[in-house]
Amino acid sequence: MPAAPDRAAYLASQSLTVLVPVYNEEESLGQFVVEMDKFLAQTPVPTTVLFVNDGSTDGSLAILREVCRLKPQYEFISLSQNRGLSTAVKAGIDHARTTLIGYIDSDIQTTPLDFLTFFEFFPEFDMVNGIRAKRQDTFVKKMSSLVANTVRRTLINDGIQDTGCPLKIIKTEYARRIPLFHGMHRFLGALVQLQGGKVKQLPVRHFPRFAGTAKYNLWNRAWKPLVDTFGFRWIRSRWKNYEIGEAHRQDAGVAAAQ
Repeated sequence: MPAAPDRAAYLASQSLTVLVPVYNEEESLGQFVVEMDKFLAQTPVPTTVLFVNDGSTDGSLAILREVCRLKPQYEFISLSQNRGLSTAVKAGIDHARTTLIGYIDSDIQTTPLDFLTFFEFFPEFDMVNGIRAKRQDTFVKKMSSLVANTVRRTLINDGIQDTGCPLKIIKTEYARRIPLFHGMHRFLGALVQLQGGKVKQLPVRHFPRFAGTAKYNLWNRAWKPLVDTFGFRWIRSRWKNYEIGEAHRQDAGVAAAQ
């Protein structure tokens, strides 16, 4: 592990966008901003919070407009219709303009303050993924997630203990190369590893849901992840990486003038 001054120098050159997918979360957004502001007051790198409204049908979009109007560190994009979590995450990645990309859910079951411990593992690792300790979920939710995680690990052996944990930071160079496919959000760690990246896993705090209702049930916590895992296996079997060995490129401005 490099000395602290090396990490400090690295972080001095970094910036972070925290992606926050939102689908019908009007009851929790106000408190979410309160919690996120605590992190923004302590973050060691310039940070932007990017809400991705995934076609909400409640008052979420109106709240996001007001938050972003009042707070310069907050931005939002809004999808024209509900496309699902994977699409919302990919849209956020595509619109981020920073060197690091974080991800957290807006239901406040995890705290953005835990991001502060993630920075200790950059630049050695290319992604830091949370592991929800002492999960504050219903029995059915915990058991269905346990089954889904066990099946996924058995089929793809990626070593990611809690792929569903909504607390991650990824180097943007790796996040940009992640393809969009149904269920992509379940394989972010594995997709970083496919690129040759290193993933660090850390325990994070977990809390009961602040308000609203969960958007997932036994069907999309057990059966859908199984189907998506077979899709990921197909992608992995055809995945290709490359490295540039040598190159000579003309300056773009000079080339354009010729």
